[in-house]
Amino acid sequence: MIFHGGPDGGPEPRYDFSTNANPLGPNPVVQAAVRAADLSRYPDPRYGVLREHLAAYHRVPAGSVVVGAGASELIHRLVRVLGGPVLTLEPTFGEYARAAAVAGVEHRPVFSPEEFLQWLARVRLAFLAQPNNPTGELAGADFVREAARLAATAGVRLVFDLAYAPLADASVPVPEGVLRLFAPNKAHGFTGVRAGYLLVENACVGERLRESAPAWVVGKAEETFLAAQSGTAAQSWLAGALPQLFAWRRTLAWSLRTLGYDVREGRANFIMARLGEGLAACLRRRGIRVRDLADKGLSGWMRLSSQPLPALAGLARALEECG
Repeated sequence: MIFHGGPDGGPEPRYDFSTNANPLGPNPVVQAAVRAADLSRYPDPRYGVLREHLAAYHRVPAGSVVVGAGASELIHRLVRVLGGPVLTLEPTFGEYARAAAVAGVEHRPVFSPEEFLQWLARVRLAFLAQPNNPTGELAGADFVREAARLAATAGVRLVFDLAYAPLADASVPVPEGVLRLFAPNKAHGFTGVRAGYLLVENACVGERLRESAPAWVVGKAEETFLAAQSGTAAQSWLAGALPQLFAWRRTLAWSLRTLGYDVREGRANFIMARLGEGLAACLRRRGIRVRDLADKGLSGWMRLSSQPLPALAGLARALEECG
């Protein structure tokens, strides 16, 4: 079992910095649509109308769209269907490694862009998170173009995980020919709704991935969510929320640096801070939950998401008490 770092089974914290969901959510436009959904009926098992809707939004053929129960389920399905070895640029989202382990295929972790390019032609499937989790970093345009070129030449499936792209404060370079993975529930404040989708490079791959899913892999609420989040009104709400999220992130980074902590601020709605070994447990006892990164080889480092000012004040008090 790979440590995920989300809910821990204890009482709900007063302030949860471990979740990267938009704290201004849920998006009221999307929430109204989900509440109005007829949950007494099955969705279309092939999600035809939804796939047409998402295809029009992204300007791709409907056969390229694969609906799934969130990013994690789609990652596992990709590895199960397309096989390994699986290449990742570490530290990154742990579900890629977990999917490889569950499928019984080799996982090849590398630790620099140069290594990633060197290994790319020797695997079958590679993942790049844009922005990356937990660092918040965006891979540069030259690197991603070269990665896409090498993958296309070698027949490797390169997946861009864009879960945090809607929560980035810079444009996200995504080259042609890569698979694109979307998990919009975080951006719209709906982490309790497990829904996502893939855009693949051809209809044959899309059909293989769709046929490998269980029947009704997502329900009516999730189907409605995915359709509503791509609408003009929902996207306008998200665009209006982003400046506040980035302001809170900058304040969080500044306040921790002022307290003497080492901080790494990327382009997403979260930061990394070196708070010290064992501090996550001390903070949790004081009603603050953070994402401890020890499982990623980053001992003493925590990931903290952008949160409102009362949460930042609560964090500062708890840090002072934990010493």
